[in-house]
Formats: sequence, C-alpha cells, structure tokens
Amino acid sequence: MDTTEHPPPASRLRAWMLEGLSDMGRGSAQQPPTEPEPPHKGQPWWRVMCLTGVDYFSTLGYQPGIAALAAGLLSPIATIVLVIVTLAGALPVYRRVAKESPHGQGSIAMLERLLSFWKGKLFVLTLLGFAATDFLITITLSAADASTHLIENPHLTSTLHGHQMVITLLLIALLGAVFLKGFLEAIGVAFTLVGIYLALNAVVVAVGLWHVATAGHVVTDWTGALTTEHGNVFVMVGLALIVFPELALGLSGFETGVAVMPHVQGDPEDTEEEPTGRIRDTRKLLTTAAVIMSGFLITTSFITTLLIPEKEFRSGGAANGRALAYLAHEYLGNAFGTVYDVSTIAILWFAGASAMAGLLNLMPRYLPRYGMAPHWARAVRPMVIVFTLVAFLVTWIFDANVDAQGGAYATGVLVLISSAAIAVTIAARKAGQRNWTVVFAVISAVFLYTTVANVIERPDGVKIGACFIAGIMLLSLLSRLARAFELRVTSVSLDTMAERFVRDIASRKIRFIANEPGSRDAAEYRDKIEQIRADHDLPQQEDFVFVEVTVGDPSEFETCLTVRGEVLHGRYRVLTLESSSIPNALAALLLHVRETTRCTPHIYFEWTEGDPFRNFLRFFLFGQGEVAPVTREVLREAEPERRHRPRVHVG
Repeated sequence: MDTTEHPPPASRLRAWMLEGLSDMGRGSAQQPPTEPEPPHKGQPWWRVMCLTGVDYFSTLGYQPGIAALAAGLLSPIATIVLVIVTLAGALPVYRRVAKESPHGQGSIAMLERLLSFWKGKLFVLTLLGFAATDFLITITLSAADASTHLIENPHLTSTLHGHQMVITLLLIALLGAVFLKGFLEAIGVAFTLVGIYLALNAVVVAVGLWHVATAGHVVTDWTGALTTEHGNVFVMVGLALIVFPELALGLSGFETGVAVMPHVQGDPEDTEEEPTGRIRDTRKLLTTAAVIMSGFLITTSFITTLLIPEKEFRSGGAANGRALAYLAHEYLGNAFGTVYDVSTIAILWFAGASAMAGLLNLMPRYLPRYGMAPHWARAVRPMVIVFTLVAFLVTWIFDANVDAQGGAYATGVLVLISSAAIAVTIAARKAGQRNWTVVFAVISAVFLYTTVANVIERPDGVKIGACFIAGIMLLSLLSRLARAFELRVTSVSLDTMAERFVRDIASRKIRFIANEPGSRDAAEYRDKIEQIRADHDLPQQEDFVFVEVTVGDPSEFETCLTVRGEVLHGRYRVLTLESSSIPNALAALLLHVRETTRCTPHIYFEWTEGDPFRNFLRFFLFGQGEVAPVTREVLREAEPERRHRPRVHVG
C-alpha cells in the first residue's frame, strides 16, 4: 500500500515562488543530482561577459575618483600597478579556477575539497560570509552611486536633493524584480547596458585624451607637480605600491566571472563532467573583460587626474564619485552628459545583477547541502527576496553612502581573490606543476599583502564581513538544529547479498538488531542476540539481521546509502553501511525495506548510557549518541501515519 502523504495542492503564488529549484545549485561535484540533468543550455561567452561586466565595468563610475582621492597626482601610476596585478595576478588565478571548478562554485569549492568534517564547513561558511559581503555591498554600493549620479545631474539636483536613501532603495527593489522575472532576462539587459556604457566611455576617454594632447601644459604641469611633491621615479613607484590596496575595487568582477560560468554555452559536445568548451569560453570571458577594463582604468585615471581640479574629487565636490560624468558634462555638454549619466546610472544599478547572480549561484550550492538552510533556499525567487531585504538593511545602516561602504567592498573582493590564489597554488602543487606553484605562490603573497594592508587602512571592512559571517553562522546553526530530525538520505541501494537477506527475513518477520561494531567476533554477535531476546522476551526461533552503521563525515547532511550484506562466522547476517548520521541512516533503511517488502520492519536497540543532553550533542555534531530515540523521531517526522511506521524497540 502507498503510505506516502500527499500534500494539499500548492497555491499559485507558492508554486510560482518555488518554480525551478535553482539550476545554479545543481551539478555540484560534491553531490550528484537526484534527477536527470537537462541538456546544458547557455549563452555565448561574450553575452555572459556583459553580466559579470556590469559589476566589473561599472566601477569606472567611481574608481577614477577613488584613485584620485587615495593617490592624488600618483593616481595614474598607482592604476598602472593595479593593472599589472590584474593581468599578471588575478587573471591567471581565475583562469585556473575556471579549469578546476567549471560548475561555478569558484575557489570556495576548491578549498572545501581540501578540508573535511566541521572545520571544512566552518571554513566554507567564513568564505561565504566574505562572499556575501562582496556581493551584497556590490548591490548596495552600486545602487547608492547610481542615485548619486542621478541626484547630481544638473537638471535634477534641485528636485531630488535629499532623497538619496529612497532612490537607492527603489533601485534595489527594481533589481530584485528583474530577477523575480527571470535570470535570462538579466543577461539580455546586461548585454545592452554594457554595450552602450562602454561606447559612451570610449567617447569620453577619446575627448579627454584629445584635450590633454592639445593643451600641452597639462602634462607638463602634472609631471612638474609630481617631481616637486615626490622627488624621483623610485619614490613615486614606492608610494604607488603603498596606496595600491586602496584601489582594490578595480579588481572586482573576477569571482562573479567564475560564478556565472554555468550560463556559458560552450560546445555542443560539452558534458557536466567535462565541459571543455565552457572552460575555454570562460577563459575568453575573463581575459577579454580584464583587457578591456585595464585599458579603461589607465586612460580614465590619466585624464581625470590631469583635467579635474583636485578639490572637485573631495566630498561635496562636483567630481566626487562621478569623475567621468564630470568630464562628460564639462567637455561634451549637458545633453551628452545627461545621456552619459543615464547610462552610468543604469549600469551602476544593474551592477547588482552580477552580484545577485553570484549569490544565487553560491548559497544554494552549500547551505542547503550542509543542512544549514531550508529546502526552499534552493529556489531562486525566495532567495532573491531574502537578498533584496538584506540589501535594504545594509543600505539603511550605511545611509546609502558610497564612501562608507568602500572598505567593506574592497575587503570582500580581496579575501575572495586571496583564497582563489591560495587554492590554485595548492592545486598546482598537487598536480606536480612546480613552476606554476611558484608563480601562484608569489601571486598569493601579493594578494595577502594587499588584503592585510587594506584591513589595516580600513578595518571597517573586516567588521562588516564579521557581521555577515556571524549572521550566516547563527542562521546555519539554527537551521541545522531545526532540520536535525529530517530523513537526510537521498537514496538507498542494496547489494545482491543484502537484498537476499531482506527477502528471506520478510517471509517471516523482519527483525533487525542495531549493533555498534566492536571486535566483530562470534561472541559479540552471540551475546547481542541473547541480550535482545532476554530484554524483549522473544522466543528462541526468532531470527535477526544485524545492522551496523559506520559514521563517515558527520558534518555532511545529505547522503546516499549503499547497503552491503555479509555473513560472519558462518551464521550471522550483517548489513553494513556508511553514513554521516547513524539514526538517520537506520530510519532510511527501515523505510526502504518497508516500501520494497510491504512489511513492517522491527528494529531493536540498547539504551544509550550517559547524559541525554550530551548524547544529543554527540548526535548533532558527530552523528551518534542518542541513537534509539532519535531514530524513532526521524521515523515519526518521515512517516506521520503511526500504523505504517516501522517499529522501534529499546531495552
């Protein structure tokens, strides 16, 4: 008989919210999908590049101004250092990450494979905290800067002044609405925005370079001021290296470039196991984006430093947070400047799209699999709403201020890039690639220095990251506690011998004995049977099958069970299996046996000695402890109908 409980028909709203459990959370090498994968569909790499590009390229809206404030006259030199680090450091690292982690998990998955048990989970949660810092601050900072461009437009200043908070919240809400509509629509919008934005920036750069070239005194004034202020070239380069960490926002975009990898089309013959074309095209994506951005970073820092008075970069100045927009209005008129403002506002607003894509790709891959998020966290739309609400909170806390969020953004970016550099260093070492190991180790040292220097200069970034980490840890712990008594087994398979045992015992009465394996000698099994018969007053003719569960990695949440049968000492039938939790594995086996035999199985336990609370903690952390009552509770959760529930006996 069918004992499955059929839930009531879902409401239309609920069905829409949970439609298509996140494709981004599937295909993980850590957990095989529970249903067949559909044929991979995606977009050409240059279209997907525009999605990560709205994050990467949109930093042109504020990066030249940040560079000018941090480095002053040295801004072009410091930017050249940034470009060298980008092309010689971040780009090779993430090209390797794309190869090692082609399903979009990024460097976090690479590092997760190096660590097991709870230390691995806690390490991943920490990195997820910094990733959340990076991606969420991308959403809020970009929306805040977009509202700044909107308010500072000469045609709108008088009308919108003082309403930055409301405008920023509205832009974030609109971004969330796009993702509720559908992710592919986001790629289409990003392609259009990036194309227009880069074209307008090319015009501004060309005009700026023309003015620099035709006004010869500008260059001589700049070089003269540099020499007067800093002396010689070596001092300039040294100072540029010191202030370089403050320009780290210009490195954003690489992590999201890998995160959106599942949406790269690749070749028709690509498979999820070997997506060769996707890896190749993602590398094209990363390289093309880095080269384009590097060109713009150098030219924009050069023209803004030479053409904009220093006072205009400061807080309250006309170029603060909008240096290129200032030049667009100054040299191309308010009409073109307004068009440029609209384009900048749009791409800054939509920069959150790549960040949202990164969040939707990362979180469903890890938290639900760890049992540290509800089942609905695998669905895109509920997570979009959660992230949008968190972005509202962050915007309110920082009062929609761009400068106040810069430190947190840079910290998140640098921690993720540093972790990626370390991950590829270890991967190269394991692959026996000595030269690459040395190269990646040097790159790792550079990024670690940059991260530490940024933290010392702007410790608020670590504080904000710590808040995200603490929030994720707390919610993860509560979720794991709430889901502790779930079945947690995705499938059960029995080998030929195990099936024979079950089939044979089902012809009489199915009686299992839960046994914690010790020496596994004949005396152990003989004494156990005698004890069970005495405790439960069972007749001598009753026969049993032993079940022994070995705990693997207790920090894992969902597992597949493979049950093997063996005959020990010529007479004792034993089913052996490995799982992350003994009670959940036993409950899953009992339900599987009930379904396949249409008989009610019985299982016999000893009471666990010791403090019940301590034993529960042992179950929660190490998958063992209060085995008998927890097995019964898991069965009760999985099978509400008491008459259909397998029987648990404890003596």
